[in-house]
Amino acid sequence: MQWPDEAACAAFAAALARHPALRDAYIELRGELGAGKTTFVRHLLHALGVRGRIKSPTYTVLEAYALPGLAVSHFDFYRFKDPREWEDAGFREAFAAPGLKLAEWPQKAEPLLPLPDLRVCIEALDDQRRSVRLQAFTPRGTELLA
Repeated sequence: MQWPDEAACAAFAAALARHPALRDAYIELRGELGAGKTTFVRHLLHALGVRGRIKSPTYTVLEAYALPGLAVSHFDFYRFKDPREWEDAGFREAFAAPGLKLAEWPQKAEPLLPLPDLRVCIEALDDQRRSVRLQAFTPRGTELLA
C-alpha cells in the first residue's frame, strides 16, 4: 500500500487501533532512518488513547504506556548491541507479559525476539509519500490485516 501523506498514516493507525486483536499483538516496524516508524507509532498510540508527547525510545530502548485495560511497550533497538542487555533489562518478561508490543529496529535484536504477529515495512518515497508492506506471521497477524 502507499500512504500519500501523514494523514494516510494516521488513518491506517486509527483503523488498526480499533481492531480487538491488537490488544495482545507484537508488531515489528522496519525501515531506514526517517522512514516514519516512530510517526506511525505516535499515531497508533494517540488512536489508542495515549495523551501527551510520545517520544522514540532510541536511548532508553523501552517506553511503556499504561492505558485502561491495555499495557503498551514501545521498543527501539537501534542502539542495542549486547545480548546481555536483553536479560539485564527484563525484556524477556516484557515480551511474555500481556499487552501490545511495538518494536523499531527489531533486526538489531532478532535472535532474541519472538516471531512477530505483524511486520510493517515503511519506505520513504519522498518527503510525504511512503510505501508500506505488511506481512502477517501468525493467525493474530492475519486477523489484524483482515
